[in-house]
Amino acid sequence: MITPEHSGPGRSFFRRLARGLEKTRTHLLGANAELFKARSDIDKTLLEELEMQLISADVGVETTAGILADLESAFKRDATGQTDVLSALRETLVTLLGGTGQPLDIPEKKPFVILVVGVNGVGKTTTIAKLTQLLQQDGHSVLLAAGDTFRAAAIDQIQHWGDRVNAPVIAQQPGADAAAVLYNALQAAEARGTDIVIADTAGRLHNKANLMEELKKIHRIIHKFDALIQVETLLVVDAGTGMNAIVQARQFMQAVPVTGVVLTKLDGTAKGGVIFPLAQQLSLPIRYIGVGETLDDLQPFNADDFVRALLESPA
Repeated sequence: MITPEHSGPGRSFFRRLARGLEKTRTHLLGANAELFKARSDIDKTLLEELEMQLISADVGVETTAGILADLESAFKRDATGQTDVLSALRETLVTLLGGTGQPLDIPEKKPFVILVVGVNGVGKTTTIAKLTQLLQQDGHSVLLAAGDTFRAAAIDQIQHWGDRVNAPVIAQQPGADAAAVLYNALQAAEARGTDIVIADTAGRLHNKANLMEELKKIHRIIHKFDALIQVETLLVVDAGTGMNAIVQARQFMQAVPVTGVVLTKLDGTAKGGVIFPLAQQLSLPIRYIGVGETLDDLQPFNADDFVRALLESPA
């Protein structure tokens, strides 16, 4: 289990997160943040305005409708008249994300496998490096597997990041069998007593049937190596893709048992609101969020901190 010091963002990360969510916050609240704070009632005009802003932040039509219904209910229940719109919105959004911020649970049995999947360009390789550093800080030994043999550059990239974070990398030549690479990595990890193997995989979409089949084969090989081995399949999605992230997630969930999500690149998009339909429609744990390119810009997801950073300007 990730230890308490890594269970939520520190103050410096919170500021980075709040700054990173600036574009999403602008779409979500527009110029009305102070107005929302001052309002202790909710009417049709305000609901319509908030509806447009939620949708523009890529919260999605279905999820937006649920948020607005919850807001109306909150004001109907409030007999004191003290509730302000922003506070009610914060409570509604935190409730919507409830249960999604589940930390990664590291089992005692070694090696534990983290299989990192996602389409090209979402930041899989840099996420692997950042995650490796987090796990090392928590006292775990990590070995990397260059399972994206489809692109020669991917092997070079993960070897570069392995050097950066002082983690050994098991790799073969471009075009090699990705499942064989992972099998070799598992053998190496077992021989060395390594705690965790993190495997990169080729970026793929549903129309790349051969690559989806390769992903299934990788899962089979892992359990052929050890039927009792535990696997975390982390899906990395780029927040900037907006609602397409939902489509990507469903495609991968059809191929392999996805067990968690990493939402990256929140610092460069106005579509960070996609986290809400992602949580509502897929019921997958959101393990980590990323707000930049440095090694320290990945942190375990915490719903309260995320919503606070979304609705508040950084100090």
